[in-house]
Amino acid sequence: MEWLFIFGLAGLVARLWHRLDRAEQKLERLDELQDHMFDAMRTMRPAEREAPVPVEETAPPAPRETVTVPKVRLSQTAHSAPPSETPEPAGEPQVTAPAAVDHTEEPHPPKPLRERFAFDLEDVFGRRLPIWAGGVTLAVAGVFLVRYSIERGLITPLLRVIMAFVFGGGLIAGAEAAYRFREKVADPRVAQALAGAGLATLYAGFYLAGTQYGLIGQTMAFLGLAAVTAGAIALSFRFGLPSAVLGLVGGFAAPAVVGGDNANLPLLALYLGLVTGGLTYAGREQKREWMGIAAMVGGLGWGALLLLGGEPGFADVLALGLYFVVLGAVLPALSGTSRFELPFRLASALVASVQLALLVDSGGYSPLAWGLYLLLGATLGFFGWRRPDMREANAIAATVGLLLLGQWTGASGEGFAIVASGIAAIFAGLPLLHIWREDERKIDLWQVGGLTAALAIIAYASFGDFVADRIEAALAAGTLALATFPALAAWRLWHRGPAPMLAFELLVALMLVFAASLMVTPAWLAPIVAAALFAGSFALLREREEKELFGLLWGIGTASIFSLLGHVAVEAEVMRLSAGTEPALGLRSLLRWLAPLAVMAALAWRERMPELRHFAEGAAAALAYAALAQVLPGWTLAWAAALLAIALSFGLPDRPVARLVAVAIAASWALLPLLNWVGAALMSLGGEPVFVDAIPSLAMIGRRLLPLIAALAFLRLPPHVWRSVNFRLEWLALIPLAVALHVAFKQVFAIETITAFVSQGLAERTLWQALLLAAGWAAMTRVPLVGRVIMTAALVHFLVYTGLLHNPLWDRQAVGATPVANLVLAAYAVAVGTALMLRRAIPERLKPAADGLVVALVSLGTLTLLRQAFAGSIPVDAPMTQTEDLLRSLLGIVLAIGFLILGSRRGERSWRVGSLVLMVLAVAKVFIVDAAGLEGLLRIASFMALGFSLIGIGWLYSRQLRGAPIPQ
Repeated sequence: MEWLFIFGLAGLVARLWHRLDRAEQKLERLDELQDHMFDAMRTMRPAEREAPVPVEETAPPAPRETVTVPKVRLSQTAHSAPPSETPEPAGEPQVTAPAAVDHTEEPHPPKPLRERFAFDLEDVFGRRLPIWAGGVTLAVAGVFLVRYSIERGLITPLLRVIMAFVFGGGLIAGAEAAYRFREKVADPRVAQALAGAGLATLYAGFYLAGTQYGLIGQTMAFLGLAAVTAGAIALSFRFGLPSAVLGLVGGFAAPAVVGGDNANLPLLALYLGLVTGGLTYAGREQKREWMGIAAMVGGLGWGALLLLGGEPGFADVLALGLYFVVLGAVLPALSGTSRFELPFRLASALVASVQLALLVDSGGYSPLAWGLYLLLGATLGFFGWRRPDMREANAIAATVGLLLLGQWTGASGEGFAIVASGIAAIFAGLPLLHIWREDERKIDLWQVGGLTAALAIIAYASFGDFVADRIEAALAAGTLALATFPALAAWRLWHRGPAPMLAFELLVALMLVFAASLMVTPAWLAPIVAAALFAGSFALLREREEKELFGLLWGIGTASIFSLLGHVAVEAEVMRLSAGTEPALGLRSLLRWLAPLAVMAALAWRERMPELRHFAEGAAAALAYAALAQVLPGWTLAWAAALLAIALSFGLPDRPVARLVAVAIAASWALLPLLNWVGAALMSLGGEPVFVDAIPSLAMIGRRLLPLIAALAFLRLPPHVWRSVNFRLEWLALIPLAVALHVAFKQVFAIETITAFVSQGLAERTLWQALLLAAGWAAMTRVPLVGRVIMTAALVHFLVYTGLLHNPLWDRQAVGATPVANLVLAAYAVAVGTALMLRRAIPERLKPAADGLVVALVSLGTLTLLRQAFAGSIPVDAPMTQTEDLLRSLLGIVLAIGFLILGSRRGERSWRVGSLVLMVLAVAKVFIVDAAGLEGLLRIASFMALGFSLIGIGWLYSRQLRGAPIPQ
């Protein structure tokens, strides 16, 4: 069973080996065919016509140059017969046909491509496979030769191993003989098989001698395996792929085969470096890219294993560091890979950088370990200098180095400064040199700015204090030194660089300068420092129009606002915006808020984009208010916002957003009294009286509400067209003005109790509605829309409060003791007058509804007057008598007759319809209510009067309708 497995494995290896060799041969043939085609295409050139040259008769005719188009045939022949040329008689037109290519010298005509790639059972198992199987069999025979000698005890272990060495050497000698007589052997696979078997036997011999029997020490066995590996690499140039594969596998397997617990790490690193380098060189020279890649994978894989060996010493760190430098930077640059060169170099740089970073960490961040890491960066930078497309590898090492530096805890200030300086010099200085030489790539620009900013952040996170407000001169000096890198890059890019990258470099430089300034100045000066930095940048970029550079100014402006948060006084300053702290804070806080105000004002002046300009205007207005809030008394802040809005309206009329922001600030002050008033108004809709102590005081109105009215009144914005009506935002001042006037009016009666509300409530409401009616009538002449709104408010106020909630007919309200001439007549007169004035301003289709409302108001008011005549000042307190009830019916009939006459005189049907509705209600009341309470002669008299009244009304109505037009 063991033999079957061995031979099966050997057959599989031979098959795979054969397929790989055949693929390489096909690629070589394709390269030859391509070269032949290019040579043939270069021979095609325009004809050079010449006159025939006279010759003697005995001499052969001289050949002349003719236009020939060779017929090219793709073949493997090294030489082709030149095309034949036949001279034509002089004087005749010379037309040269394409010459045929003579193939008589081709001993083997080429086969079609498909035939060459076809599977031939006889060729594989008869000609190719036996050779490979023989080579594998010989290698297995060498192994079993040693094994047999061990098991049978025929010879001593030393002689057994010597026999293995002799057998392996003999196989290699046989391979050399087959190579030298390759014309007779006529198959290169014979030499390859013998060389592969010999190398495998030598590997086995050294393994058994050193590990199995201990005939030689581990060091000697290791050196022997190393020598076999070197021989395999050398023989790969002569015998090809098998030797290369054995050198690759055996070279990296040797340390594991003979290694021990106490391996010499520097020697092992040296060996692995030589093996990796030798295999990489062999792969490049033999044009086997996979070989170099496989060698790098093996070498870096061993590097990961070597890092697991515990805490390294000085020699170990040095050896491993140099090993990683060679594998991460040197060998990838010398590998000669073409198709995968960029990813191969980047991957090697990444893995080597990570492994070297782990070595730095396990080595305790010693100066030697850091120096080796910087050596890796310098080496990558050197190759990036020669090959610009490989500079990304340096950026990868820079990123890993920054992460490593950020993990360095317990570092001394001097040591950290030295390492950080080295990182900046290598990973930012080299890209800066590329920029200086004007051969930079985008990765260089990102690396200069990004690395310096990251270094500054890591340095401050390691040694700075984000809480304490103290001078940090050393950190400031280092940060300022880092700022020189992006500053120099920006200076070099000023006239030629792309605007986005120039803006990036300037942004990083300015950020570092700003950070350095904050480290040596008190925290409260941060907004002023940012404003000074903005001023310098504004002057520097005053003639540049690129949007990216202007965006840089916006970044600094935003930073100036956020820098306000960097001081402990910011909480008190923010509280001052709403007068939350007293007294005012003083000049320091004023200067802090004036600095970002100046920045936003400059941006609003310079910005061309409307959206950004409006934002800057609004921010400047808000900051101006905040600055004033730091020094003004709290009770004046609402007026400060209003006066700011008025000043902007007259002083900067082309900055509407600024004054809208100021108005919004004033509105925020007015929010509290408005909410108090609205709350009382909502309670009144439930029938609760509005007492004078439930609404804002006059002092609150003067401090908070009147500023909003003034700011809105002087807003001075262009009108907006809404439904064909020119609407001005200044009209919004009427809303808070109405609230203020209502609060002031409530002080006249100062109703605070239910008793006062009963005695004075109707009088207060009637006077308020009359004032609204007068104001609406006055506004109708100038602004009809405003007038209609005011009169509508007066009418709605009457209908809700006097007509519904607090009607004297069912709520205790004093109307006066005098019949007719009392508050009922005044209240309903105001309501009817308001409805009639509104009737003039509404469309025709709504006028019947207005007429119906007037009919209802007159009827309800007349009934209320009748009730007051019988009940006195508070109608709801006295019960209704039968006489009063009958008079109510009679009054309804009289009113119906009056409305009928009025409608007939005016020619308006709505009044007549109203009279009929009122008549129907009166008649229904008489029949249903009044008749039920009468008896005898009173009932007879009531019905007789009602009958004659109905006859008279009908006669009058029919008479009026004779002359009235029929409604359409």
